Amino acid sequence: MHSSSPPFPNSTPLSSHLPRKSKYTWKNLSTLSAYSPQSPLRVIAHIDLDAFYAQCETVRLGLDPAKPLAVQQWQGLIAINYPARAYGLSRHVTITEAKEKCPELVCQHVATWKEGDTQWSYSEDAYKEIATRKVSLDPYRTQSRRILAVIKETLPKDLQRVEKASVDEVFLDLSAHVHHRLLEHYPELQGPPPYDDPSEPLPRPPTTALDWSADALVDLPESESEEDDPDWDDIALLTASQIVRDVRHQIYDQLHFTCSAGLARNKMLSKLGSAYKKPANQTVIRNRAIPHFLSTFKFTKIRNLGGKLGDEIVSRFQTEQISDLLPHSLETLKKHLGDDTGSWLYATLRGDDSSEVNPRTQIKSMLSAKSFRPSINDATTATKWLRIFVSDIFSRLVEEGVLENKRRPKTMNLHHRCGQATRSKSTPIPLGRKITEDGLLELAKGLLAQVVVDGRAWPCANLSLSVGGFEEGVSGNKGIGGFLVHGEEARALRESDDGKRGYSAVGEEMRSNKRRKVGGSDAVGGGIARFFGAPHPPSRQESKDSEVEGSAGEEDAEDERDEVNKMHDQEDAVEDLYGGPLHSNDPHENHALSPNEEPPDPAILERSSPIDKIYSSPSKTASQETGASREDKIKAPLHASHQQEDYRKPHATSAGTANPWRTYQTEEDSPPPAPSPQQPGTNPHEHEQQCPRCHLPLPSSPTSKTEHEDFHYAQDLQSQLHSPPPPPPPHQGASRKREEERAAQSRGSVGRGRGKRGRGRGGGGGGGSGERGQKRLAFG
Repeated sequence: MHSSSPPFPNSTPLSSHLPRKSKYTWKNLSTLSAYSPQSPLRVIAHIDLDAFYAQCETVRLGLDPAKPLAVQQWQGLIAINYPARAYGLSRHVTITEAKEKCPELVCQHVATWKEGDTQWSYSEDAYKEIATRKVSLDPYRTQSRRILAVIKETLPKDLQRVEKASVDEVFLDLSAHVHHRLLEHYPELQGPPPYDDPSEPLPRPPTTALDWSADALVDLPESESEEDDPDWDDIALLTASQIVRDVRHQIYDQLHFTCSAGLARNKMLSKLGSAYKKPANQTVIRNRAIPHFLSTFKFTKIRNLGGKLGDEIVSRFQTEQISDLLPHSLETLKKHLGDDTGSWLYATLRGDDSSEVNPRTQIKSMLSAKSFRPSINDATTATKWLRIFVSDIFSRLVEEGVLENKRRPKTMNLHHRCGQATRSKSTPIPLGRKITEDGLLELAKGLLAQVVVDGRAWPCANLSLSVGGFEEGVSGNKGIGGFLVHGEEARALRESDDGKRGYSAVGEEMRSNKRRKVGGSDAVGGGIARFFGAPHPPSRQESKDSEVEGSAGEEDAEDERDEVNKMHDQEDAVEDLYGGPLHSNDPHENHALSPNEEPPDPAILERSSPIDKIYSSPSKTASQETGASREDKIKAPLHASHQQEDYRKPHATSAGTANPWRTYQTEEDSPPPAPSPQQPGTNPHEHEQQCPRCHLPLPSSPTSKTEHEDFHYAQDLQSQLHSPPPPPPPHQGASRKREEERAAQSRGSVGRGRGKRGRGRGGGGGGGSGERGQKRLAFG
C-alpha cells in the first residue's frame, strides 16, 4: 500500500523529429476544469472497499488481516474476506460447509437488536434467537461515514467532486484537480492558445516514458506498443493515479482499511477497473486500451445490464460476450431493443458513458424491517418490534444531524404483509415539534392501529418502518407555546417583527400606487387629469401642506380602509392618496392650517392627486376672464366639471355638530371658501399680488394664472349646477342642455353599487347617512 508515487515526467522542448502533434486542443483542456462529460481528457476514479463487512469485523476485533473471516447472518454468510476465499469459500455455502473447508475460519455474527432493547449489540448466540432479534448494519454505516470523511479531507475542498455510490464504494471526478496539477507541472499549458484560437492543438507532451509501475495497467492492443508517444490523456490519467493512491494511503493509515480503485474516462469503465485486480490494487484504463479491455468482459458485468435487460439481450443474441455484440450495427440493436435502449447499448459496448458524478452524498430515506418466522399474531408483539424499528431509525437520525436541526424527515411509512396482502400507511412528521424517539414511536403506533382497524392484520409475516422526504433544517418553526413569550424575549421578537412588517408595508404601498396609477408622469393624460392638462411641479409649501392633511386623517382612514377598496377607482385614488377622507366644502368648517403644526416632509408630495397639483396655486380671478375663454371652457372641460360635481358636492352640517369625516385643509392645497368679514388679515401673503376672490398669492407664471382661472370657473360651474340655470346664450342652448343631462346621469350612476355602507349618492342633494360619505368625497 505504501509504494511511492511516480514523479511527473519533465517537460521537454519541442523537437522537429517527433512524428505527430497532440490530438487534443486548448478547448479540450479548458473543458477539463469544468467537469465536462464531453471532455476527452476527463478522469473518473472508482474506489471500492475490499470485502467491506469482513474488514469492519477484522478491524473491530483487532485480528490479523491475513486470518480467514466470514460475516454470519443467522445460518448464512454475507461477507467473506480474501484469505478465506483462498479456501474456495463463497457466500452460497453454509456455516457447516465453510468450517469443513477452512477449520480456522472465524465466523462473526452481525450486530442485532433484541426485542425490548434500545441499542444494538453483538451476541454469540444471536443465530439461535432469530425470532426475537433483528439484524443491525449500523456498525458498517458508521465506518462508511468515517471513510468518506477521510476521502474528502484528503482532496482539496474546492477541487473535489465526490459521489457516495453505496456503503462501500465512492466515485471521484478528478478532472478539475488534474487540470490544476497539469498547469502547475507544465508551464506551457498556462498561456493562451496560439492566435487566441481554442481549436489549436496543445503543445506536444513530454517524451519521457511514463512510469506506471505502481498501478495495474491494462494492456494495449497488439497494434500499439508502449513505446508509442504518450498524449495528454495518458498524462492526465497518470496524474490522477497519484491522487487516488494518496487517498488510499490515507484510508489505510487512519482507519486500517484496504481498497481497490479504477481510473478511466467515465464511471462505467472506472467501476469495471476497480474490480479488475482486487484486492488492494489500482487499475488504470487508458483511452487506447478501452477496446481491448472491454473485449475480455461479459456485458452482464456492466452496471444496469445484470438484470432483466441483460437477460433479454442474452435471449435475443445468444451471447454474453461484449466482443460478440460489437459487430452488430446500431440499427440492428434499435430494431431488437428499441431506439433508446439500442442507442445506449451501442455506446456502452464501445466504452462511452456521459453520466456525471453526483456530489450529493446525503441519504434520502431510512428503513428498518423484520421478516417473522413464524409470523406474529397480536398487536402487543408488533408494538415491541416497532420500538426496535424506532430505536434503529432514531439512532441513524441522530448521526444525520436531526438533533441539531441539520436535516429532518417529513414523512413516516409503515409496511405490513399478511399472507399475500401488503398494505402501507403513512403520516407526516410534525414540523413544529422536535423529533424524539418517543414521538416517532407514537406515530408508528398510530399507523399500526390503522392497519388493525382495516382488518386482516394477523398473522403478520413482515413489518417495516421507514422515514423519508429528508429536507435541510428549517428555522423559525415553533409550536404555539413559542408565541407566548414575555419580557426581554418578547421585546426582541417584536423588534424583529417590526422590521418585517415595515418591509411588508412598503410593498403594500407600492402595490397600492401601482394599482391606482394616479399622479406622476404615468397618469398624465388619463383619468381626471386629462381634462385639465399636465400638472405643474408643486412648490415646497404645497408639499408640506399635503402631508399635514394626510397625517391628520390617518386615523379615519384606518377605520374605513375596507370600504375605500370598494369605491370607484377615481374616488378611491383621491381619498387614499391623502391617507384619509377629504374635507367638506362647508363654509362653517375651519380650513386654515394651524401655525403650530409641524411642516411635513416633501416625500408625501409623490402621493398627491393630479387635481391638487393643478389647483394648488390659483393665479387668476374670475373677473379677468374673457367671454371667449369662458365659452371655450364650457365646450371643453364640461365633462370634468360633472366629475367635480360628483365628488365635491357640498352638504351643510349643523354648526354645533362635529363632522367625523373632517380633516385639516390648507389654504393652497384645496379650494378655500369665500372670505368673510370675520377673517381679515389672516392671509400670510398680503405683501404679494393676491386673487380678489380667494385672497391667495398669485404666481407670476402665465400658465399658473390660466390654471387659477380654470379653478374658479369650475367652482362657478359647480354652483350653477345646484341653482336654477341662467338662460344660456343663443348659440349655446342645445349644447348646454345636453351637457346638463349628462351631468344628471353621471350623478345618478355614481350612487349605485357602492357597497353596504351607502357611500354612493343619487341625483338629489340628500342627507342622513349619505351626507357623511358625500362630505368626505367633496373637494370643492
